[in-house]
Amino acid sequence: MSEETTKQQSCSGKKRAMLAYGVIQISATVVSAVSLAAIAFGFCALKQESRLFNGCVEAVVAEGSSPSEAVRYCNGG
Repeated sequence: MSEETTKQQSCSGKKRAMLAYGVIQISATVVSAVSLAAIAFGFCALKQESRLFNGCVEAVVAEGSSPSEAVRYCNGG
């Protein structure tokens, strides 16, 4: 009888450990997916900002300034 009790206790401990490992693994996957989504949205904002900057430079160059002056103006300087 004591052997059966010992086997059941050690088996339940392994089950808990495996369950904890699975939960941690799923949590890590979710965190990774959220991080990748945040990076993707950051690139979208960067692309839009780049487009606006290029439009600003083109507009200032069209007014007759040199490209270097246009870049400095659009950078805020």
